[in-house]
Amino acid sequence: MSTSSEIQLSVNDKKVNAYLANGGGPGILMLHAWWGLKPFFKQFCDRLAEQGFTVLAPDLRDGQIAKTIDEAKALMEKSDSQFIGDTVMAAKDHLRGMVTGKIGAVGFSMGAAWALIAASYKPEQFAAIVLFYGNEGVDYGKITAKVMGHYCEEDEWEPNEYVDNTFAEFKKAGVDATRHIYPGVAHWFMEDDRPEYDSAAAQLAWDRTVEFLRATL
Repeated sequence: MSTSSEIQLSVNDKKVNAYLANGGGPGILMLHAWWGLKPFFKQFCDRLAEQGFTVLAPDLRDGQIAKTIDEAKALMEKSDSQFIGDTVMAAKDHLRGMVTGKIGAVGFSMGAAWALIAASYKPEQFAAIVLFYGNEGVDYGKITAKVMGHYCEEDEWEPNEYVDNTFAEFKKAGVDATRHIYPGVAHWFMEDDRPEYDSAAAQLAWDRTVEFLRATL
């Protein structure tokens, strides 16, 4: 039986909202895409909690939710990346206080970049990282978590050359990293409130993610 609630984190003396879905088991930090903490991401937390995980999703957009790509770009332009980074770390610390052992992180697009940053900054605290169509240049050799990435075959928002480079660097650094490629889908294919949503790819990615998190955490 999982429960969910809205909680508040204290970040640099500011209050930041977060969504907690508690399934009683290992901890997962869920980092949303540039839209904000929209209902899809809360539902994703609930689904993970139903699988027995304790999932915390900080709101990295201060309650704002973009409905369109243009609105999301505008939010992105005025976002304070230092504060977002501090929020991610505060959420991680709060989650770790609730669970035992290492935690996992699941990030979507922008959130995937933050998941990689967090895992390279505090490698000893993360056991598993799941990336949905997102990427970031980090010190790959610092990452000790196992990584699973879900990517499109052709993605205008996350060019293959950069993802190729990241997974080549993982290999070079000895990181246990698996990359799944989904043909014929577009960025945001996982999100059922987006026109890019692809139910078959989303179901396969979900099944792979749950299996991976169970095996790793």
